[in-house]
Amino acid sequence: MSNDKNVSDQIVERLHAWGVRRVFGYPGDGINGVMGALNRQQDRVEFVQTAHEELASFMATAHAKFTGEVGVCIATSGPGAIHLLNGLYDAKADHQPVVALVGQQARAALGGDYQQEVDLLSLFKDVAGEFVQMAASPGQVRHLIDRAMRIARDRRSVTCVILPSDLQREKAVEEPPHQHGTVHSGIGVTVQTGAPDPAQLQGAADLLNAGERVAILAGAGALHAGAELVEVADCLGAGIAKALLGKAAVPDDLPFVTGAIGLLGTDASWELMDQCDTLLMVGTSFPYSEFLPREGRARAVQIDIDGRRLGLRYPTEVNLVGDSRAVLRALLPLLQPKVDREWRQRIEAGVARWQQVLRERALVESAGPINPQRVFHELSPRLPQDAILAWDSGTVAAWYARNIQMRGQMMGSGSGGLASMGCAIPYALAAKYAHPGRPVVALVGDGAMQMSGINALINIARDWKRWSDPRLLVLVLNNGDLNMVTWEQRGTEGEPRFDKSQLLPEFSYAEYARMLGLRGVRIDRPGLVALACEEAFATDRPVLLEMVTDANVMPIPPNVTREQAAQFTEALRKGDGQALEVIKSTARQVWAGLRGRKAPSSSSSS
Repeated sequence: MSNDKNVSDQIVERLHAWGVRRVFGYPGDGINGVMGALNRQQDRVEFVQTAHEELASFMATAHAKFTGEVGVCIATSGPGAIHLLNGLYDAKADHQPVVALVGQQARAALGGDYQQEVDLLSLFKDVAGEFVQMAASPGQVRHLIDRAMRIARDRRSVTCVILPSDLQREKAVEEPPHQHGTVHSGIGVTVQTGAPDPAQLQGAADLLNAGERVAILAGAGALHAGAELVEVADCLGAGIAKALLGKAAVPDDLPFVTGAIGLLGTDASWELMDQCDTLLMVGTSFPYSEFLPREGRARAVQIDIDGRRLGLRYPTEVNLVGDSRAVLRALLPLLQPKVDREWRQRIEAGVARWQQVLRERALVESAGPINPQRVFHELSPRLPQDAILAWDSGTVAAWYARNIQMRGQMMGSGSGGLASMGCAIPYALAAKYAHPGRPVVALVGDGAMQMSGINALINIARDWKRWSDPRLLVLVLNNGDLNMVTWEQRGTEGEPRFDKSQLLPEFSYAEYARMLGLRGVRIDRPGLVALACEEAFATDRPVLLEMVTDANVMPIPPNVTREQAAQFTEALRKGDGQALEVIKSTARQVWAGLRGRKAPSSSSSS
């Protein structure tokens, strides 16, 4: 690098020094200085051009989730910066470290209502509330990049540095003068304590040891602590339920793992929470209190790396701040093994019943023509042991939560706290850039495909030949309906489906994929689902499977309340155009669930 490097060169160098090897973004004149530096330093930091800035911020978020590193996205001023916001709010909601670099108009023009001039400090103040600054002079740049990276990493937050276009071309100041009014930042490692003090640990152990029916709820903060979770559960005779972002924390084939919790959750998880007298929450901020034990029925311990999240969802008695793996390891020697295993046996019986319910519901014939549960039921056992899954928001998330069995080294994530549509394919792409030798699956509804997935397929078509393992499966549920919102209109609002808002234009997703040079397959017969899944993982290029599914198959929540049932009935009574088919489909699902609960335990594979 030349000694006369400019500010943009310095920015790319500093990112590289922090360990950044990939930046996601889209160009524009407001950020062209940094683009020039990325061009000059392609051997150090890779630039990935996305089809839209929102995809870039989603990819940066997913990069953080699937690597544990800081994700970085970049965009131009004005509209480019605005487009980043949705993916950045996804990172904020899921506590992921992401740095946004955004361009701005030249400093002399600011305040002059110049073209594409937006008050970016105000715009990013909420999403990047931990740190957002605009560079005003070259001497600031080093410490602004340093602080943005450190705060994002150590606070697990979104940060933003705004770079006026003229500043990007100025000569770099590598070492500020040794005088008053200057800042001399560094890159040193941050060391954090791993566990609370012994008195706190003993208090938590005493509470857990006193419990007779212990339940564990694991979230994204426990993804790296699976072995410790299993050891604690075995010691206490506990069951493990999982928040959606924590689905990969422990394998689903363990008999005491009850699966997902909440509206998308399992009957087994509902029973676990309803009947427990002690709750251990690990790395989770699961928001729906109605699916946790009733206040006063269970004593609780919570572990989280961020003390601000403790005691937020349930009135916990003991709160332990620290890394979940380190805290659990420190806690284990203090726990007393439960001799009476009756509670564990009840949990395992509930899990076995639920697996039978899933199987019976998945194999119900559907008018649609394919029961969406059948798709996930057939896909699950055919997933490679090291697959990475990205799920989108909508009913596809429900089927992922319930029907996909995590095992081996699988990873999985989506937009949790924000629950944004359109995240699955950019998440899958980020996973593939970070782990090119692993198979990746994007689970998408047709609404999300039309929103942004179609654009993201272009990136797949451009880059797949560079991956050592070309397997990337995009599985699209094509039911012509914004399905989750349709069920919310019926079950939450007591209103019939509003067709003008819910029905989607027809589109041939498989044909479009073939046009891009990918493999596209349209499946409209249940008997072909299993074979299509098998062939998708044996193909020499990315595959889009378009599954034509039934929009009238409801993701029945655990413990349906009288109010929900009344609202649902009222919606159909008001003249829902699909009322008869919904009633038939729901009756078949309810009956299948009753059969499953009475059936002897057997394998859940087809």
